[in-house]
Amino acid sequence: MSGGSLNRITTIARNTFLEALRQKFINVLVILAVALILSANFFRQFDFGSSELKFITDFGMGSILFFGSILSIVATAQLFFSEIENRTALTILAKPVYRWEFIAGKYLGIFALLTVFTMLMIGLLAGMLSWREGALMERYPDDFAEGRLVSYGGLFAYGVLELLRFGIIAAITMFIASFSNTNLYTVIVSFFVFVICQLQYVARDGWNDIGNPLLRGMVWVMALLFPNFQMFNVAELMIFPGEQTLAAASAWGIFGYGIVYIIAFNALAVLAFRGREI
Repeated sequence: MSGGSLNRITTIARNTFLEALRQKFINVLVILAVALILSANFFRQFDFGSSELKFITDFGMGSILFFGSILSIVATAQLFFSEIENRTALTILAKPVYRWEFIAGKYLGIFALLTVFTMLMIGLLAGMLSWREGALMERYPDDFAEGRLVSYGGLFAYGVLELLRFGIIAAITMFIASFSNTNLYTVIVSFFVFVICQLQYVARDGWNDIGNPLLRGMVWVMALLFPNFQMFNVAELMIFPGEQTLAAASAWGIFGYGIVYIIAFNALAVLAFRGREI
């Protein structure tokens, strides 16, 4: 990659990120995510004891996944089609900017947005857990005889894996947007694909029970095309390490798995966008 290409990609990424910060919908989404995570504090009145920490974690991570997935899809589609509908893409691509640079810049700007969102939410969740764990340690010292239960390093490491899941969702949405004609179509199809990725493990579990070789092959291909988001559901193993702990090799394996799909879907987006009339 030449210095000129890097400068053009960086400029597009920066402008995309700044444009995202000005979007009212995105700001509202972030505020709702923050409010929902903070609302987990309300449940402390039910006195769950030390298990309250796992409840707050599950509630917080569920909120991050829910809003992060919406942000990944809607922000990608909205920021991509804003360039197409306002005809600014024509101006950008005439400078000249190669189409792959346009896709790369848009994606990196969106990924920067997702990084800020994820780290903000993880930091907020870590602050809540630290505060509640300190209070619970004073109230239930026997439950914390061996020290703190929460691995805050594991929490932030899991935040990186969650960011990669959002990155895959954004890459899939970018690919769909690269050949789609409307923002609405892109959002709807991307949500369907997201659901398929979330439930892909069901197909994998039933793969060995399929007797028909042709049908079995089709299921195998589908399982290969759509990433298995079930692999990213390792929060408890990383945040509450005990008898069952996620090995470092497994965490790096998930990380590499996410990177491969991000690169693959962005490459498909570039190929599709090259043949598109603007």
